[in-house]
Amino acid sequence: MAMRNVTPGQAKFSTSKTEIIHILVSALILSVAMTLIFRSGSTKNYFEYNFGDSWIAVLFGVMFVLVLLSFVGHELGHKFVAQRYGLWSEYRMYPMGLLLALMMSLVGFFIAAPGAVYIRGDYMTQEQNGKVSMAGPMVNIVLAIIGMAGTLVFNHSGLVVPMLLLMTMNASLALFNLLPFPPMDGSKIIGWNTPAWIGLIAIAGLLFVARFMLPDLYWA
Repeated sequence: MAMRNVTPGQAKFSTSKTEIIHILVSALILSVAMTLIFRSGSTKNYFEYNFGDSWIAVLFGVMFVLVLLSFVGHELGHKFVAQRYGLWSEYRMYPMGLLLALMMSLVGFFIAAPGAVYIRGDYMTQEQNGKVSMAGPMVNIVLAIIGMAGTLVFNHSGLVVPMLLLMTMNASLALFNLLPFPPMDGSKIIGWNTPAWIGLIAIAGLLFVARFMLPDLYWA
């Protein structure tokens, strides 16, 4: 794939038909997997109570939106910062990772390596690499905070469950991706700025724990 010559610090967002297809396929398959995981229990009760016979279609629609915000948002965070540094960057899916996610969801587990943003350029400093790596988890942290606030603001309303799912998904993604082991984002951040990594993983850990310490939530 040809490199694109751009001026560092002056790059504009760019994409391609191939990247858009890879993003949409990944989002659709992950949405199916998430729908299969949450098709029972209290989440099913919520959607069935509010949407009747069409509850499974609505559940899939909600999962698709959450996946776009959370998984795709994470990858685009990497992409935007890399392009800001004048680097070529595009998302590519991992077919086997998506297949694994679909298969594991059938037995109630979610393990996914849907894909990654590939980055190319003449040279990327350790600081740039750390900031590019940090961008993805930071998107998830912001979304988890929004989800947490939403569960409190919209408690006793129909929005509380989607907000709780938003918080759960993003707190989990942030914490997982900040683990300090290659090829996780955390390993690149800690190699550049250990205090920054400590701060981010502490926030992600607190959000993950807070998800289980929220007051009783009601949707009806």
